[in-house]
Amino acid sequence: MSGEQRFFDFLKERIGLDVASVGSAIIERAVRQRCNALDGVSSDEYWHTLQGSRDEQQALIEAVIVPETWFFRYPESFATLVKLAKARLAQIKGMRALRLLSLPCSTGEEPYSIAMALLDAGLAPHQFKVDGLDVSPLSVERARGASYGKNSFRGQYTAFRERHFSAEGERFLLSERVREQVRLQVGNVLDPGLLAAEPPFDFVFCRNLLIYFDQPTQRQVFEVLKRLTHEDGVLFIGPAEGSLLGRLGMRSIGIAQSFAFSRYSEPEPPAVLLPQPVPLSLPLPSRKVLPPAPRQRPFAARSATASVPASAPAVNDAASLLAHIASLANEGKSAEARAACEGYLQQHEPVAQVFYWLGLLSDVAGNALEAQGFYRKALYLAPQHPEALAHLAALLASQGDVAGAQRLQERAARSMRTADHELKR
Repeated sequence: MSGEQRFFDFLKERIGLDVASVGSAIIERAVRQRCNALDGVSSDEYWHTLQGSRDEQQALIEAVIVPETWFFRYPESFATLVKLAKARLAQIKGMRALRLLSLPCSTGEEPYSIAMALLDAGLAPHQFKVDGLDVSPLSVERARGASYGKNSFRGQYTAFRERHFSAEGERFLLSERVREQVRLQVGNVLDPGLLAAEPPFDFVFCRNLLIYFDQPTQRQVFEVLKRLTHEDGVLFIGPAEGSLLGRLGMRSIGIAQSFAFSRYSEPEPPAVLLPQPVPLSLPLPSRKVLPPAPRQRPFAARSATASVPASAPAVNDAASLLAHIASLANEGKSAEARAACEGYLQQHEPVAQVFYWLGLLSDVAGNALEAQGFYRKALYLAPQHPEALAHLAALLASQGDVAGAQRLQERAARSMRTADHELKR
């Protein structure tokens, strides 16, 4: 077993992480960080320490899992939740409180957003309760502290901050009224007995988690999620995960940008049994040829050969490397482009464009499963990334998943319309 593979296997066993979903460089960087934190021990010494220390095992998991969340992320999901919650209360005639779950809850922004949305919609505190679970004790502890910096407040809609937070220096403390609605605890979705003694939940938020798992683990996790969700309940997922649920007994409720799914009686038939594929509304990219150079973007403004001054900030180095990756890929230098992507991830924080190129390189090499993982990772970081949407749609269509491809094509079309509108303003 290689030195790196043992760490990949450890993370797969503990938290189900598929190395292909994030790239080996991110895990290798986390291992180096932990080695340095322990006075620069060698990889073998660190592996020995890891085996005998639960605290270090958790520390490595924390180093790999970098929470990327903010309040009211994907706003339409919360608007949809409010409508469905009111209807659900009417259906059960107020005989009990609504039960909601956020898994993983990370540092608390999602479960607290759920509580704020329902309180602002006029629901009384006794009408609902929210549970938040996460595999990371550190994230749960931070969530319980409920103190947030400016990075947790993004987008144009921030009026809720005035209603529910008080300023403490450069941070914002959540009100006790909201905090009382949320119960936070540590939990692992890979545990088949997770919350087994609890009644099912009316609404479950499990967003941007399935993309980190391989297919067998996705099915295992889905069985847990299905058990946790009431038969009349709704499961909210991430933008890149809709096509994963189509054959697993869930169907979109049909509200755009809500990423909300409910059960239906019979799963969709396997793709191989579908009749001739229905033509998609937009042309799909080629399945075997790398596309022409992408539209000019801010990070690609510098040419691949331009020199970068030694005093330039790190973001310029990252932009130059991204341009270089694009140049290599478009020249057909797949091995060099992949190596450049891995080099980028070792030096810089992950960005959607790198995972898009990794997906495309895997796609052209004929590794469809690996390509899907990279495309979904790109869409996790940038839900409206047009190239990732288009190429993942093409990949699904080539596998016979016409419904999944159509959904992604519709998202790509909406993204293009929005971009065109912004350009005309």
